[in-house]
Parts: sequence; structure tokens; C-alpha cells
Amino acid sequence: MKKIADYRKLLGVDKNAELKDLKSIYRNLMKDFHPDKFQEEQDRLDAEVKSKDIIEAYHFLVSIAPETRDKNLETYTQTTTLSNIQDFEFKQQVLVIHFYDGSSYEYFDVPRAIYIKLVNADSPGRFARRHIFNEYAYRNTVKMAETA
Repeated sequence: MKKIADYRKLLGVDKNAELKDLKSIYRNLMKDFHPDKFQEEQDRLDAEVKSKDIIEAYHFLVSIAPETRDKNLETYTQTTTLSNIQDFEFKQQVLVIHFYDGSSYEYFDVPRAIYIKLVNADSPGRFARRHIFNEYAYRNTVKMAETA
């Protein structure tokens, strides 16, 4: 996906970067582009835009990192096996699936043909378990509802 590639390029990392590497690179870039470091107004504004891009890229890449996925695998597995699909939407090869337990996941680089098959499936949940949930890079976009 172009978004992932752009974020990796912005931070100067490859797809095998670990969380500790991302954090180190992020901190160094933020030191270089922190708006308070610049005296000129235009330079400060440019640094502010750049730092916001760096922050967005860092948070996104952390959310799809293997370590993050491994840490949340039990919750993800529970959601995808026990909760039914409430709704889904597709835009520019990103499939967003909303579950009845309150969580939502984005799946990246999903071909349009797979989305069409999901729409036409007799059981979207079964189709997604077989062809989507463990096949594409994903991230949690809405945390499960907290139980009080």
C-alpha cells in the first residue's frame, strides 16, 4: 500500500524495522524537526507540518508492527472468531471491518476482487475468516468496548 510505503520512506525504515528502531528514529527526527528549534516563522511552520507527518507515520507504523500484532493477537483472535461482522467498507484497497463487540480493524492492500467476493458471500464472516483475517496487514482502529 502506498500509505505504508510513504510512511516507511518518511522515517527511513524498511518493512523489517523493529519497534525499538522505530522509536529511536522517531525521537531523532522529532529532535531535528521540532518547531521550537526554528527562529524564522516560515521554518517553524514547515517544521510543524513535518513533525505532524512524522508523528502520524510513527503511530501508524507502530500500530502495524509485528510486535504490536503479537501483543494483541489474543484479543484479535477472540474478535475474529467469536464476534460477528457488523459492517464493512472498502476504499482504495483498505477494507475496514466493524464487529459487534465494538472493535474495528483496517486491512491493507486488499484487492477489489476479494472485496467483491466478501460482498457476495453467503456468510461474510466465514469468507473473512478464510480469506482476509490472516492474509492481510491490519491494525485495530477502534478498541473493544471496556466492560465495567
